[in-house]
Order: sequence, then structure tokens, then C-alpha cells
Amino acid sequence: MVDSRPENVSYSSIPSGRHKGKTHIIIVGAGIIGVCTAFYLTRHSKFDPEKYHITILESKRVAGGASGKAGGLLALWAFPQQIVPLSFQLHSDLSEEFGGEDEWGYRRLTTLSVQGDISGQGIKGKEKSANTQQRKSAVTKNSIQVKSDLETEPSTLPESLNWIDKEFITEWNQLGNEQTTAQVHPYKFTTYILKECLKSEAVELLIGKVDDILFDEETGHCNGVFYSPSSNKAVYDQSIGKKYELESDKVIMSIGPWTTKILPDCPISGLRAHSITIKPKEPEIAPFAIFSELKTGPRKFASPEMYARKDEIYVCGEGDTTVPIPETTDDVEIVSEKCDELLNYVSCISSNIRNGKILKTQACYLPVVDIPSSSGPLIGETNVPNLYLASGHSCWGINNAPATGILMSELILDGEAHTCDISALDPSLYFDASLIYDSENDSEEVEEEDISGDTEDEDDDENEEDDNDITAAFRVRQ
Repeated sequence: MVDSRPENVSYSSIPSGRHKGKTHIIIVGAGIIGVCTAFYLTRHSKFDPEKYHITILESKRVAGGASGKAGGLLALWAFPQQIVPLSFQLHSDLSEEFGGEDEWGYRRLTTLSVQGDISGQGIKGKEKSANTQQRKSAVTKNSIQVKSDLETEPSTLPESLNWIDKEFITEWNQLGNEQTTAQVHPYKFTTYILKECLKSEAVELLIGKVDDILFDEETGHCNGVFYSPSSNKAVYDQSIGKKYELESDKVIMSIGPWTTKILPDCPISGLRAHSITIKPKEPEIAPFAIFSELKTGPRKFASPEMYARKDEIYVCGEGDTTVPIPETTDDVEIVSEKCDELLNYVSCISSNIRNGKILKTQACYLPVVDIPSSSGPLIGETNVPNLYLASGHSCWGINNAPATGILMSELILDGEAHTCDISALDPSLYFDASLIYDSENDSEEVEEEDISGDTEDEDDDENEEDDNDITAAFRVRQ
């Protein structure tokens, strides 16, 4: 079993007990959305650590999905526009406050859409429409179309773009400049903000997989979760293989494409995206993000995206839905051929990449909202009281995480979101959160066990039978 924590982040597999006697908020998912929600909750004017406690439950590892493997592009032309301007500004504010340039690679970018012809280099690409006019008015980001109203520029690329071989580029246009686009390293950002949350001592991180939602039988309200410890510490404290009930006043689901594992009626699916990171031969990398459309043969095109970070180039390709979402982020299947294709495509237009060194090959799932009238995300309280959703951010989760965090803090502590109008993103409009999977443990007896004390060695099984001091807020299910 893999150790799930980032360096210098404390975690456990069972609660500390600090939530007792306080308003308890559970956040399911330690990705960028869940972490930003915890962060802005602790910064809300009504948040008092003597009265509130936040538990973040993560199944395997912090930022183990797209929050650790996405490109980290930030753009004022992202969607939905209800929250994008706020979130873009919040990213800038956080960078200024915490030194984001050094801590998580925040920097402003120029973003281009380029077209090129690499068909003479023996590269085979996926067949796509050859509609030139469409390619001039839109680019594709992880298989999600991003519109551009800018006109195509002459073939000469900006002189400062020093890591693209210009002779293979036939057309280009500018999608954004340093006033409208920026970037972060998602994993570094998420783990840094999480550490800031934990400093408040009102937030704790538990490594455990949530299996179900707890409902009050009389009111129908959500009042907690069932979860199974899944970290190395679960072995040490003998909690592995057990299921626990953890009660709370509010539950926030922020597990992206894994939402339907708990809420089956939720219209969010997963789009798998492969990516690679490359250390280029020449270390000086001009700050550009590149959306490309590369001709690989007659009526065949490939569309890799390239984001230049300070010390590496991130490359990702189009998404696919060929493999269902696995149980956890650790189980995501990486198809090596797709990563090889990405390298081959971008090597054709960049000798700096071609002569560089591959650092990582990886894949993750993006949460896509399957609603014709909405591109998502879904942010707010579901039709089940005290059960909230913050998910479905598609390819703009990194961009929109800070705004989502602030809005969730307002919903939880003020009862309504007032910074932005997110009425169209209300999850209760689109699905029934009261529909849940039947638990195979429903007919099993729930036994009580004291897990709040020290985890000392116990040789006799009868000791467990005598431990009945556990509060009603936390039970073990065997």
C-alpha cells in the first residue's frame, strides 16, 4: 500500500476527535477543489476554529487525479464566465500573498493556436475533419472546444517563442496574452494550499475511501459518510479492512469524475487524458502555451497541447472515454502508446523537445458534465439537505478552483453565494442526490468501538468488545 501524503503534510486514517462539540464539515476529496474549499472556509469572517472543524477525506493521495496531472493553464476566456474573472484574480492574489512564482510556478503566459504540417515526417495521426474555417475559429482543449474570435496571423511566429521550430508552422493566432492567461503547477499549488489549511488546526486530513453517504432516516438529511481507511497508517492502527461512520453537519462532495461512485444519478462522467512532461535540451523556455493542429497525412490531424513551465514542458492530448473510471486515482490505466504518440507529434515541431528527456508519462480523468444546456461545473447544495456538490469543472478545474472555494464557503457559512450568481450551476436542478447505491452492508450489525485513544498494541480480542466509549458521531462497520 502506497504512502498517500505529500512531504510534510500530516494525516491519519481515523479522526483526531477535534470535531466533537463543533459544527463538523466533511469535504470528500483532497484535490484542488476540495482543498480550496477548505482554505476559503477557514478564511471566512464567520469561521471560528473554536466552533467549526473541517475533515478532508481522500481515498488515496492528495492531488492524485487531475489536480496533480493537469497542465495548469489559467485563462480569462475559460468557462463558465460567471466565475472565471473572480477565479483568475484570486490566483493572482494568492501568488502575491504566498510567493506563488517560487512555490507553485505561477507566471503569466502568451497563448497561441498554431497549425502545422508534419505529414512528411512519417507520423500517423488520428483522422479528423479537415474543415479549415472551423480550425480558425476554435481550438480543442482536452477534446473540449474553446472558441476564439481572433483572426489568423501571418505564418511568422513571435520571435520570443524559442522552443518551436517555426518552419513547420503554417498558420497561427493568439488566444491570450499575459493580461489574460497564466499558469500554475497544479500539484505544487494544491499541496501548498493544503499545508496552509492544516496550519489553522481546524482542518485535518484523513486518508480513507468514502463508500456511502449517511442519511437521517427521519428527516432525509445528509448527516455524514461511511468510509474505509486506505493508508499505510491504517495498517499500523489496525483499522484497515473496517468501515467507519463519521457524522457531520455538512458534507461537500468534490471528487470530480468519481462523483457517480457515490451519487449514481449525478450527470458527471470522466474523460481520460494522457500527458507527458519533458525536460527540454535548452533550459530557457519562453512562457507560452500552445494549442496545435498538426496535419499528419491526408485528412488526418493531431492536436497536442504544450505548456511551457519554468523547468519543463507539459504536453497533453485529446481525451478518450474507452476505459470506465476505476475505483481510485491509483488505478488509472496509462496507455504507453498514447504517450509515445504525444512525444512523436511535438518532437516534429520542436527540436528542443526532441532532444530533451521525458520526465513523466501519466493519465487522469477530467470531470465532464453531461447536460446539453450546461457545461458545468455544478456548485451548491443538492436536493438532499446538508449534502453539497462542487464538481464537473471539465478542463478548467485548476482555473476555477479558488472561486469555487470562496463560493462554497459562502454557501456553507452564509447560506447563499453572493460573490457570483451561480444559480445556473445549482446541482439540485439536474439530478436527484437521494438516489444512492444499495450497500451490501445494510443488513449487517453495526458495532461500536473506541478509536479515540492511543493506538497501543492489543493482544486479546476481548479488549475490542469492551471498547464502547465511542460517541454516536463515529462508529465502525465490520
